[in-house]
Amino acid sequence: MENIQASDYSIYFNDSGYQFLNQFLDESNYSKHFILVDTNTNENCLAHFLSQITAELNLEIIEIEPGEEFKTIETCVQLWHTLTELAGDRKSILLNLGGGVISDIGGFIASTFKRGIDFINIPTSLLAMVDASIGGKNGVDLDHLKNQIGVINNPKAVIVDTTFLETLPKNQMRSGLAEMLKHGLIYDQLYWKKFTQMNQQNAEDLDTLIYESVLIKNAIVTLDPTENGIRKALNFGHTLGHAIESYFLENPNKESLLHGEAIAVGMILESYISQQKNLLQKEDYFQIKETILSIFDKVIFDETDIQPIVDLLIHDKKNEYGTVQFVLLNGIGAIKINQNTEKEWIINSFEDYKR
Repeated sequence: MENIQASDYSIYFNDSGYQFLNQFLDESNYSKHFILVDTNTNENCLAHFLSQITAELNLEIIEIEPGEEFKTIETCVQLWHTLTELAGDRKSILLNLGGGVISDIGGFIASTFKRGIDFINIPTSLLAMVDASIGGKNGVDLDHLKNQIGVINNPKAVIVDTTFLETLPKNQMRSGLAEMLKHGLIYDQLYWKKFTQMNQQNAEDLDTLIYESVLIKNAIVTLDPTENGIRKALNFGHTLGHAIESYFLENPNKESLLHGEAIAVGMILESYISQQKNLLQKEDYFQIKETILSIFDKVIFDETDIQPIVDLLIHDKKNEYGTVQFVLLNGIGAIKINQNTEKEWIINSFEDYKR
């Protein structure tokens, strides 16, 4: 697979990634080399990663707890203290080895420590490979509100090693598929069609699908790095999806959802709204709903869940002047951004989802 050129960095795949990394680290005069992991990637991924490093380096491993609930300012404070205690300075580099949480918080830590140090993302989950590690968005949650604090700052490189996927449980693999489904729905009807034939795909096909998904995200981000226009397309499914994810995170009576599981629901709900606004054909909506529910288990919503989820929409980052802004499908493979909708249609989308 050829490397993908982003705005000011490159995305490397498998062996070519380690060739780049070893040469880059060998030629760069970094004072300190830190690797950020969580307990899962420390146990399952770190040994393989270190076996690929041939450059003579003094590496410091920094570990945090796994999970969205630790993507907080409190964790950042601990990490800033740790970097300080380990004599990190502005000539240090941080290697983020992990899933979406590690990519998000690692990029934010690097972008703010000493007013900014270099970092490289080495995603180990499908979600991080096709989404979180690419595009320069870095940040943390505020209480249970998703990604409220953050910056846009690019890594020096992204290295996608698909052998890490062998360490993932099935639910984490499905979580990443949600973002890949989204890329087809918002950008490429032919790419979406491949997911309607998922049972015919093999492992080699998955590598190709990952590569194509990265191409799509990078193409959109390159056109609009700071999300003033077309990059908002990547938020399809995320307006309601983030509200659902936040609600399940903060509600002790609910089992928390993975990011992709919540976004999968959000894409169905927002496809329903697209169809109600006559932007999406009814048969296309049914196909979207059927395809997503063939991959993801249906989430159970009680009657008392819906209003608190709707109330959380006011905190969505796309909102302008207090108005909730949706990204809606304009047919499969195209979108309309900055769309308003009636509360009734939001409520109805949940009712239709439950049927």
